[in-house]
Amino acid sequence: MKLAEALRIVSHGPEPEAPVLTVALICGFTPLHLQSFLQAELQLRFPERRIEINHGTYGDIPGSLQALDVTGIEAVALVLEWEDLDRRLGIRQLGGWGPANLPSIHEQVRARLAQLRILIEDLARLCPVIVSLPTLPLPPLFFTAGWQTNIWEFALKEELISFAAGFAQLPRARVVNEQRLLQLSPLAQRRDVKSEWLAGFPYSLSHASSVAENLARLIENPAPKKGLITDLDNTLWSGVIGEAGVSEISWDLDHHSQGNGLYQQLLKTLAEEGVLIAVASKNDPAIVDELAQREDLILPLDRVFPFEVSWGSKAQAVGRILKTWNIGPDSVVFVDDDALELAEVQAAHAQVTCLRFPRQDPAALFQFLVDLRDLFGRTKISEEDQIRLESIKASAKLRTDANDAAGFSEALLEQADAEITFNLKKDPDDTRALELLNKTSQFNLNGRRYTDAAWQQHLSKADTFLLTAAYKDRFGALGKIAVLTGRRNGKVLAVESWVMSCRAFARRIEHQCLKFLFDNFDCHVISFNYLQTPKNGPLGSFFLGILKHQPPPSPEISKDNFTEVCPKLFHRVREVRE
Repeated sequence: MKLAEALRIVSHGPEPEAPVLTVALICGFTPLHLQSFLQAELQLRFPERRIEINHGTYGDIPGSLQALDVTGIEAVALVLEWEDLDRRLGIRQLGGWGPANLPSIHEQVRARLAQLRILIEDLARLCPVIVSLPTLPLPPLFFTAGWQTNIWEFALKEELISFAAGFAQLPRARVVNEQRLLQLSPLAQRRDVKSEWLAGFPYSLSHASSVAENLARLIENPAPKKGLITDLDNTLWSGVIGEAGVSEISWDLDHHSQGNGLYQQLLKTLAEEGVLIAVASKNDPAIVDELAQREDLILPLDRVFPFEVSWGSKAQAVGRILKTWNIGPDSVVFVDDDALELAEVQAAHAQVTCLRFPRQDPAALFQFLVDLRDLFGRTKISEEDQIRLESIKASAKLRTDANDAAGFSEALLEQADAEITFNLKKDPDDTRALELLNKTSQFNLNGRRYTDAAWQQHLSKADTFLLTAAYKDRFGALGKIAVLTGRRNGKVLAVESWVMSCRAFARRIEHQCLKFLFDNFDCHVISFNYLQTPKNGPLGSFFLGILKHQPPPSPEISKDNFTEVCPKLFHRVREVRE
């Protein structure tokens, strides 16, 4: 991004009354253009928010972190350079270089990093902390030539890596990827010596733009995609299976199809992380079934569900897969080598991300794999991620049984051997609860989304409550599938947010949630901050079933009313408070 473009974006932001997104930018140098670029990058990612950047005291990162009040702060962006760890590692202070000073520099860097780690860990308990490690090259202070790495340079970088690895495992701590930044900003083009000496700003404009872009991406922290639908011929493997036969298709170096093998390898990795993988292919199902004979498949076929293999429309096949998965099209990627097939799917499912498999261009194929990895990137793998495929298969089996029984009959629900585990602990590190609130759209009280910082502040208040529900039955475990949060005011309980995973529909879990609230909080009335959205029809239908009329914007349900209309519930209920 050019500086003029950044300033134009900032100047054309939303109206002054728009909701504010505030980020604290902490760096040891004068922020200048870095602040402008960061504000512009965030404005592009949050177009309906007015971006404010607060910065700390020049030259005093520890003091700025200690004095920071995170109330109202959405994230802290901490930009470190070597000079912040020891002034002698910069180019604005004289008299600090020399072999005799290297041991003391090492000790000073170690002590400063230990201090910063404590401060970062304290802040990361309250809001996201995004850290950019030193990006500028060290000055020529070592006694070796520049093409030889000095032992003291190894020691300094070892301290830095140990420091970053220590806090990067925290749920709300994120570190800018050095390799990705190096691709965007070559090392030789990063430092602006003249600007550093005259204005205290050490970055070239291009480097400031690259740093800001990476910080903004980590602050945004977009939700990962949930599912990938792939073609087979000339995509998952090289060749057309209907023409060449099962034994002649390939995905390895010997057959000049290594790219297909790497694609399989990435899909296997994604499947192990909990990403749903399905197939939509125009092929003979009987021939594709013969794939089980190939023992060298990298992607295990038992991790792929469902298989939509026929000579019919791929757009219709994708539609059936979306229905089976029961997830939104905006959470799905479709991959095919045929541009016409991609266009058909895109026309029918506008929110699906459609990507062409570049099978004839090795460099483009490798970049395709990198981009695919980014779309499914996540900060951690949860228990729900790991059981997602089995729960989808279980839901499909349950729907089959339900169809055989003309719906989820009383007998089927009674025989499901279902168990719901309720948890009232307000755990700020429970990333699954926040993930559900921010991803679920169909059974969602009002579509409200929380930033990480706003969620922490909500949970920290004494009058708020958080209820999560996990579910399992004889068909399998669904994991944590429902979240309710709100406030208690005497005998009235106000529910501000309520979401439930679409995988849990039709099991009367929503009824059990309300019953638990009435019983546990001994309340007479529950009010709901309900707002109809284009997608939350299932929750509106639930209210309609209880109230017997279309729900108003803020409906109330009394305990007597609920008890009168609540259907029979067959779940075993467990409660966890700690």
